[in-house]
Amino acid sequence: VMEQEWQTLQAAQESLPSLRGKEALAQMLEDPDELAVLEEIQRELILQEQSVIEEYERSLQFDEECLNAMLDGLDASDRIICPVCRKNNLTVRNHLVFCQCGLYISTQGMTEGKLRSLLENTVTEHSHRCFHNPEFTVTSGMEEEASLLMSCPV
Repeated sequence: VMEQEWQTLQAAQESLPSLRGKEALAQMLEDPDELAVLEEIQRELILQEQSVIEEYERSLQFDEECLNAMLDGLDASDRIICPVCRKNNLTVRNHLVFCQCGLYISTQGMTEGKLRSLLENTVTEHSHRCFHNPEFTVTSGMEEEASLLMSCPV
C-alpha cells in the first residue's frame, strides 16, 4: 500500500526518488542537508554506544569490587561467626563475648583463640557421634551468669 502511494506521489512530482535501486540512495547522499542529518545520526549512535560501553565497564568494576570484598571477608580467618545467629561475627573482649543478635556472655580471660578452639572441639566431637548439626542457645539460671549451650535436635 505504501509503495503504491509513493508511486502515485512520484508520478505527480518527478523529483521524488524511487524506492528501489541505488540511485535513490545516491540522490539522498548528494543532498548536503541529508548528508548532515546522516552524519549527526551517526555521531549520536557512536555517543550512545560509548555510553553503553562505559556503563558496562562501571558495572564490571563494581562486580569486581564486590567479589574482592567477599574474598577479603573469607580471608579474615581471625573472625568467629556467632553460633547462635550464624550471621554476625562475635566480639571477644577481656571479660565479655557478645554479638549483634543479643548474645552477651561474661567470661574470665577469654580470647578469640580459646573461644574458637572450644567451639571447634565441641562441634568436632559431636560430629564424630552424630551427623546432625548442633544448635547453640544462650541459657541463664536464677543465680548463674549467661552460658552458651550446645544441643542436638536429635
